[in-house]
Amino acid sequence: MRDPFLNPFPPSDIARHSIWEMLVPRDIDAFLSADWSMVAGDFVEDGFIGIDGRRETNPDNWRLTFPALSAYRDEWLRQAKDFAGLSFAEDTRTAIFTTTTLEDIEVKGGFALARKKFDGGLKKSDGSFDVMKWQTVYYCRLHEGRWKISGFTGYLPNPMGPA
Repeated sequence: MRDPFLNPFPPSDIARHSIWEMLVPRDIDAFLSADWSMVAGDFVEDGFIGIDGRRETNPDNWRLTFPALSAYRDEWLRQAKDFAGLSFAEDTRTAIFTTTTLEDIEVKGGFALARKKFDGGLKKSDGSFDVMKWQTVYYCRLHEGRWKISGFTGYLPNPMGPA
């Protein structure tokens, strides 16, 4: 069984190790703190683009919801603040780490494609279950000496296509 807190890429694999640290623990901790400043430096602002897959398998239904980093930042903060207002019956950090998988990162030169998947959810205090079942494909690049996110296609179904 995998340890969801353990980076699956050795430190010697600098690109993949760095990208995992950026997209898993730093992203989760920032989201739970609703603190954009913790991840603001992880993005390439110039030319950033975010596609909202709307949990649809058909790309005709996907939308250019985030044509700029500021649009994504605003939505990220809204979601983080909404999440912070919910009441859960379990440790949210552990639950999110457990649902998150990032084991497929393709690196070619100064570019990378990272596939982050969520499969699970969190038990709410009222007995209901907050389902986390989607995936995001991140476009990363080596920028100013470190790996950063230059865009993504996210909120995709997990799995894609017929189950």
